[in-house]
Amino acid sequence: MRILAFIPARGCSKGIPKKNLALLNGKPLICYSIEAAQSSHYVTDIFISSDDVDIIRYSKSLGIEVPYTRPKELAKDNTPTIDTVLHGMNWLKSNSTFLPEAVILLQPTSPLRTSEDIDGAIELFCASSAESLISVHKQAEHPYKCLETSGEEWAFLKRPAEKVTRRQDYPNNFFLINGAIYLVSTEFLFLQKTFIVEGKTQLYRMSQKNGLDIDEPVDLEWAEFCIKNT
Repeated sequence: MRILAFIPARGCSKGIPKKNLALLNGKPLICYSIEAAQSSHYVTDIFISSDDVDIIRYSKSLGIEVPYTRPKELAKDNTPTIDTVLHGMNWLKSNSTFLPEAVILLQPTSPLRTSEDIDGAIELFCASSAESLISVHKQAEHPYKCLETSGEEWAFLKRPAEKVTRRQDYPNNFFLINGAIYLVSTEFLFLQKTFIVEGKTQLYRMSQKNGLDIDEPVDLEWAEFCIKNT
């Protein structure tokens, strides 16, 4: 199976300026996703989607061909990731001699996701009958302790069973979509125009550490701590 790693990396960002090139333990953030894809046993192609000349230049320095430049209108804060992926894949369909059988989305904001995570997800995907897969990890904040508010009113997101008051007695089956891995068949991607269909999408369980998402400067600090202490 030909599997394409799609790495979206726009130039602007709010929380961390030039986030995708921000240094983490001496390397630009995007480097971790590129190197993980390059080290995978199953990823056959890498596609960089960026509007930024510096990101494109850096990606090329790691041996990646980058013939595509993302339009500026698809590099805004409110641009849905799926629109970015579909535009890049449609460009590939029109300008390349091949289309992969599957696409794995690797966002640079998940730098602790490893090549082993990627390969584990691909192996699960291939062994199952699912056409899409997403990575998840155990939820740190248990829903029994989470509230939803409406004005002055509030309600539990998930009401605990009666007599269940100790955290160690809570069910341990709640997971968070961490954004580290999205994997779909190319046919599914073009047909459904989404990565997730409830009840049909396979879940790949990974560690909370590896599923860390970089959004604010403190996340970079925590990621650096994790790298230096593992």
